[in-house]
Amino acid sequence: MAKYYDAKCRLCRREGTKLLLKGDRCFTDKCAFDRRPYAPGQHGRARKKLSDYAVQLREKQKCRRAYGLLETQFYKTYERATNMKGITGDNLLSLLERRLDNVVYRSGLGASRPQARQLVLHGHILVNGKKVDVPSYTVEENDVITVRAKSKEMLHFKAVREGNASRILPKWLTFNADELTATVVALPVREDIDFALQENMIVEFYSR
Repeated sequence: MAKYYDAKCRLCRREGTKLLLKGDRCFTDKCAFDRRPYAPGQHGRARKKLSDYAVQLREKQKCRRAYGLLETQFYKTYERATNMKGITGDNLLSLLERRLDNVVYRSGLGASRPQARQLVLHGHILVNGKKVDVPSYTVEENDVITVRAKSKEMLHFKAVREGNASRILPKWLTFNADELTATVVALPVREDIDFALQENMIVEFYSR
């Protein structure tokens, strides 16, 4: 399986915004984007006038990198969104939010999406009582996401129970820290996405 192995902070600098790929570190003075808020590379400080294509590309890349998807995965999600009823851009964001690794992150079980993805891959997460180790698994309304019994004594999950990994929950999720249980009470809609994205740019990019 292909994987991005370069420095994650370079992605934030390249897209010109915090993608929160390193969890709590992104909110400290160690954040590379705060220290060097310009694109990496020799010409990172240069001001460039972007074409319409470049603007659309950067928006697509920002969204893809924020959710931790490779291009093929992201495009397949876009194709799935186009085959759903409703507005394609809204469908795309809803599908991205409903990924299991994102739900683990949003609930606070993972400090970042990369960490949440690792928790899922290592089999620590259950959906409706069954182990699911596929980060791209799409949750449905009323699904219950829990931590495997043997994993609850891990230091990471102990910190979650004590509130050290607390996070503002989106409206479509509820979370019980004592039980380490998240419940999907509704499907996410566009208004629930707190990340600054112009999904219409992504649709225009793939519709060329």
